[in-house]
Amino acid sequence: MIGIRAQQKEKTRRALIQAALNQLCPESSFSSLSLREVSREAGIAPTSFYRHFQNMDELGLTLVDEGGLALRQLLRQSRQRIADGGSIIEISVHTFMDYVTHNKNIFRLMLQEQAGTTKEFRLAIAREIDHFKQELTDYLRTERKVNEPLAKAQSDAIVRVVFSAGADSLDMGVQDRQSLTEQTILQIRMIAKGAASLQESSVIGSSQP
Repeated sequence: MIGIRAQQKEKTRRALIQAALNQLCPESSFSSLSLREVSREAGIAPTSFYRHFQNMDELGLTLVDEGGLALRQLLRQSRQRIADGGSIIEISVHTFMDYVTHNKNIFRLMLQEQAGTTKEFRLAIAREIDHFKQELTDYLRTERKVNEPLAKAQSDAIVRVVFSAGADSLDMGVQDRQSLTEQTILQIRMIAKGAASLQESSVIGSSQP
């Protein structure tokens, strides 16, 4: 019986999360959503909302956490496919852009609240972006043998480029999005090439008497 109740509670919680996502759009930010509207779309009474979240801010933070985690998991899976002979840059950029295409509302939420008025949202989104940077830094250090200062600078530049491209792609058609994806791949290759040249020159410089 307890198991059934727990399953039902989780089902309702997921319904609230999906209801909030459904109501996000270019003309409607998360801060404009009301608890009553979200509860109605989820098919529950507004008073039942508080059995799952303390308030709307907690629901929004859950969206940010889950969206960031889902994207990080996809990017980890994409890096595992490199063993099959694919390009890490091409696979990662395509994975990111596909995620944005199929999760526009959650990505739009992150963009809107990144510079929003709620400190908790800003900090949560900053944490998610830092997670991306740190995982990429670790990958560059361990797999590409990039020294730590360059790995940090390179990951920061790459994350800025791909998030900017993701924002630009939100209202694009298929053809324009494909062109943007190819341009983003080229830009990241330029960043990687520059980092490799800097590391090489520093190694050469340090070896000279």
